[in-house]
Amino acid sequence: MTSQAEGRDVTAAAAAPGAAPAATRPATPATSTSGEPLLRTVGLTRHFRLGGLFSNQVLHAVDDVDLTIGERELVSLVGESGSGKSTIARLLAMLYRPTSGEIQYRGRSVRTLHSRRDLLGYRSQLQMVFQDPYSSMNPVFRVSHGVMRNLKLHRPQLGRSERLEEAERVFTQVGLTPAAEMLRKFPYEMSGGQRQRVGFAGALAVRPRLILADEPVSMLDVSIRAGILNLMADLREREGVSILYITHDIASARYVADRILVMYAGHIVESAPTEALLADPRHPYTQLLLSAVPDPREPISVSASPGVGEPPKVVNPGEGCRFRERCPLAIDVCGRVTPRLRVLAPEHDAACHVAAAEAGLAADSMP
Repeated sequence: MTSQAEGRDVTAAAAAPGAAPAATRPATPATSTSGEPLLRTVGLTRHFRLGGLFSNQVLHAVDDVDLTIGERELVSLVGESGSGKSTIARLLAMLYRPTSGEIQYRGRSVRTLHSRRDLLGYRSQLQMVFQDPYSSMNPVFRVSHGVMRNLKLHRPQLGRSERLEEAERVFTQVGLTPAAEMLRKFPYEMSGGQRQRVGFAGALAVRPRLILADEPVSMLDVSIRAGILNLMADLREREGVSILYITHDIASARYVADRILVMYAGHIVESAPTEALLADPRHPYTQLLLSAVPDPREPISVSASPGVGEPPKVVNPGEGCRFRERCPLAIDVCGRVTPRLRVLAPEHDAACHVAAAEAGLAADSMP
């Protein structure tokens, strides 16, 4: 089990923007240099209608999201609860259908996938690891059941003995040893960290190219979170898999991710390589997230928390920046025009009228 000191290193890693990389941060292998990303979304949007048949209430869970994930890249999607992070994961896994926009996997639109064979093929390439490992397992079966079922569904060419051999291999890969003994356990016989490793083993067994890890450490003790974060980095290095790590904790994102995407109220508001974003956050919401990270180097003090304004309006939100009610820098145009994600520096994008003006860009106009 990971020590408590190792767990605290994750928080300390992002304690101050511009801080030197923590010594315990996993090594980052080179990502693919090919021009075509592994996965891309263009204008990805998902709305949910609320109320009865005649209701005009529409919840804008995800709006006009463009993102890319490269081969062997570990990208973190950061934002508070309700910002739309998990909805994006479910859209990418095709558990939800987009209201509009497009998802492209290796240059091919997933809208062209209609047959069961094509859908299974796509879903075998994108596997999900869920927030609550216990609820994603059937408690009446041994933990081997889910892994073996995954293998039977996505790799039907394997016989029973080959499936068992592969299950033992992936259990060993994720640190569940001795694998044969661990496979015979029931979920209630394992710790939270071990159950989360089972989730990664089940995803890894079908040999995906991308793992969607939805808040995989949020329900774990701080003393074992770093072990799961290190596991993700190890899987990327050993298996060559890409990972979308979804979290509300920007400290853990800094510890493990190559790039960070910051999400607020259905929009991506900032995107940059990890160190660049921490050293020079451009969007006020990113600055707010970073200011909330405790710095272990500072003396302990008790002070009143600054007001954070109203929660975002995502039901029939209308035009304008959705952060404007909480933003200390808001100007008149923020209430009239929704800012676009724009390049403010090399590989550094932000959707903010004030940041764009500071970068010398012309103001966004009404659509």
